[in-house]
Amino acid sequence: QVQLVESGGGLVQAGDSLRLSCAASGRAFSTYGLGWFRPAPGKGREFVAAISYSSISTYYADSVKGRFTISRDNAKNTVYLQMNSLKHEDTALYYCAASGSYSSAPLLQSIRAYDYWGRGTQVTVSS
Repeated sequence: QVQLVESGGGLVQAGDSLRLSCAASGRAFSTYGLGWFRPAPGKGREFVAAISYSSISTYYADSVKGRFTISRDNAKNTVYLQMNSLKHEDTALYYCAASGSYSSAPLLQSIRAYDYWGRGTQVTVSS
């Protein structure tokens, strides 16, 4: 069992930066693939970014590529999402997720790959 707790959200202006953190409890964190998702109108939760267990592979949605960076610190059981050049359309509740089944595969871009979810942290970007 893995429990995930997100933090770092807030209210910022367009063009600003934020770093989200997701702290995990439970064993075997270093073997999990990790991802970030956010709600999208009419689509449920949409993929934002994912990282393999070894950090060798990262994946990004086209809408955030070049602006967001996902990273992880297995020693601290934490995954991060550095968000730069924020836009109003990035406003959302951001969820952290962990996959015990797909630790290093493009399937980490699919919501179906994930077994555990946090409760989210709100990011609001004023235009």
